[in-house]
Amino acid sequence: MIVDERMRTFINSLDKGNTPFLEELEQEALISSVPIIRREMQSFIKVLLAMNKPQQILEVGTAVGFSTLLMCEYGQPEAHITTIENYEKRISIAKENFRKAGKEQNITLLEGDAGEILKTLDGTFDMIFMDAAKGQYIHWLPDVVRLLAPEGILVSDNVLQEGELIESHYLVERRNRTIYKRMREYLYELKHHPQLLTTILPLGDGVSVSIKKKNSNCL
Repeated sequence: MIVDERMRTFINSLDKGNTPFLEELEQEALISSVPIIRREMQSFIKVLLAMNKPQQILEVGTAVGFSTLLMCEYGQPEAHITTIENYEKRISIAKENFRKAGKEQNITLLEGDAGEILKTLDGTFDMIFMDAAKGQYIHWLPDVVRLLAPEGILVSDNVLQEGELIESHYLVERRNRTIYKRMREYLYELKHHPQLLTTILPLGDGVSVSIKKKNSNCL
């Protein structure tokens, strides 16, 4: 646990919650053990949406569509979200949730491997939300930076791995060492990338927020 559990519980107790549909969808996801963004991360994203008012949003990792619909509900009415998911079982559930919420016109769901799809995309996005296979973040970064608009925001979730990232390599379970190594590389690259200005916050399971510098495409 990165943040003291009592502190996290207190902060979340102040939250006003979401729309009834999102509240129901969250409960269904939790019961089904589907990973969705935590309460504190939900509040954080709402604030970012209100501050920056992104019109074009790219999400890597749809799952059942909870975070997609959260951004639809609390973003700009005319905003459009392009979201990528590779897990076939969850794709059909996400599509049904988009239909039930009446947000199909605001969402484009791209089915398949994110690494392959990102290479085919063009144009720019005002905000990119990364919440998929954590060990792939470092491999996706070049295309993500290319697709991010100048002064756009890159939000990467679950970057501190429940605090495991600060442990010695030898204390990490062997099966987790690859993702441990790649996530440390990813965070280093974010902090040292010439086109990005990044902060890393101990929020939820860790979140990084990067801003693409203005005129950085000229570098």
